[in-house]
Amino acid sequence: MTTLTTSEEKRVDQAQAHVATGVAAATFIASGIGVLFLGLMTTGAELSAGLKEALNWWNPAGPLTGKTSVAVLAWLISWVLLHTLWKNKEIDLWKSFIITLVLIGLGVLFTFPPIFEAFAAE
Repeated sequence: MTTLTTSEEKRVDQAQAHVATGVAAATFIASGIGVLFLGLMTTGAELSAGLKEALNWWNPAGPLTGKTSVAVLAWLISWVLLHTLWKNKEIDLWKSFIITLVLIGLGVLFTFPPIFEAFAAE
């Protein structure tokens, strides 16, 4: 059994205590991006008949299949990208949380019927 000196113990403790926050920040922001894309697809389908038709990937469900699939793809791609870029970085979690809340707020706003109906083609 090896005995560590006090300075070696401190280095081991510091190494174990360090956790990069980039992974969590990437997860937060990617979820916000996914919600924003869902809102954008919802409003976009009301604005454009062509987009509405393009999002109809399965007739029984209509364009909902495309809207949700695009949102999931946006979430997954942004998560992988941000995770890769930030996995060993220190990112301010408070700022990333605020960014996430703004993205989610915008996404929900764009899925709110009075908003997307205001943009609907008449």
